[in-house]
Amino acid sequence: METKLTLRLRKSVIDRAKKYAHNQRISLSKMIEIYLESITASEEKEVGTTPLVESLSGVIELEPDFDYKKEYSNFLTEKYK
Repeated sequence: METKLTLRLRKSVIDRAKKYAHNQRISLSKMIEIYLESITASEEKEVGTTPLVESLSGVIELEPDFDYKKEYSNFLTEKYK
């Protein structure tokens, strides 16, 4: 069900929004609906692993006792001497 909504906005904002909507070949109402839907969606979008990240997984083999926090701390200490 669609319901009418009245908004009060600055004329300059409305003019720019209309121009943008026209260039995107979409109605201003639809553009606002899509925006409101995107910011109010309750479901968290699952972030997937990209093919690049998957291809890099397992490239480096580290020792079982490797302390990455210590190594990173050492790196930062050297960098900012």
